[in-house]
Amino acid sequence: MTSRGRPSCVNINGRIVPPEAATVSIFDRGFLYGDSVYEVIRTYRGVPFELEAHLTRLEASAKLIGMRLPVPLAQIATEVHATHAASGHADSYIRIVVTRGAGEIGLDPSLAVDPLRIVIAQPLKAPDAAVYENGVTIALVSVRRNLRAAIDPAAKTGNYLNSVMAMGEAKERGAFEAIMLDHRDFVTEGASSNIFAVIGGVVLTPPLDAGILEGVTRATVMKVARKAGMSMLEVPLTEPALKQAHEVFITSSIREVVPIVKVDDTVIGDGKPGATTQRIRALFAEYVASYVASHRK
Repeated sequence: MTSRGRPSCVNINGRIVPPEAATVSIFDRGFLYGDSVYEVIRTYRGVPFELEAHLTRLEASAKLIGMRLPVPLAQIATEVHATHAASGHADSYIRIVVTRGAGEIGLDPSLAVDPLRIVIAQPLKAPDAAVYENGVTIALVSVRRNLRAAIDPAAKTGNYLNSVMAMGEAKERGAFEAIMLDHRDFVTEGASSNIFAVIGGVVLTPPLDAGILEGVTRATVMKVARKAGMSMLEVPLTEPALKQAHEVFITSSIREVVPIVKVDDTVIGDGKPGATTQRIRALFAEYVASYVASHRK
């Protein structure tokens, strides 16, 4: 696989191989059932951002689906650094995948043997500057977020069809991201992002018990905003409240903080990125710079 002419770099069970030599058994449960967990990390000046938080969440996701990681987190961290270094990219999109393994075909997890771990480093492809300068549109899609009692969204697993279907619908409607409601019609999160609304100077975001993934960028934004004295609350959000908000933005590891200027056909605020969103973007950038400075060797 290549991106803009620069190849990916793949690490399988601690061995770095070219993409064309990276193979996975057709009997692997990650392939057959989505029986796997994963993380996506962005590097800045070669430093994997919030690597510790991502690995902690990887382990938590594994526990939620009854999977044991095959090696310690410290070893996976070493493999992340080695894969990025071997890639030759100035900065990387890094994907960590751990599958339960291959074995006899069947749903019983105990059939799995030979757990597989993969680290992929691709050239980082961040959104265009216009995304942040002008803002984007999101779509409230018909696809509902999984029930916590079914496949808990708090686990970041390879079973991602829910979000794939949501994103497909959003793209058909010309939107940048899909936002899913739950079975009670509350706003949950995006296909690959967390969502925030600014109402009356207060920054609101759905609580974790709404059935969402605990986003690493979400947590960072909440931390820097509160440290700066901004009012931040985790509360249930309805569709009308979202559409009547003064500002809306989404967060994710690769895209950071993205201003939303339209929800479906409803213009948010004055149709331009708002002051609170811009301030949070600046605070986030300052935090990233500090993090990178303290983690560079």
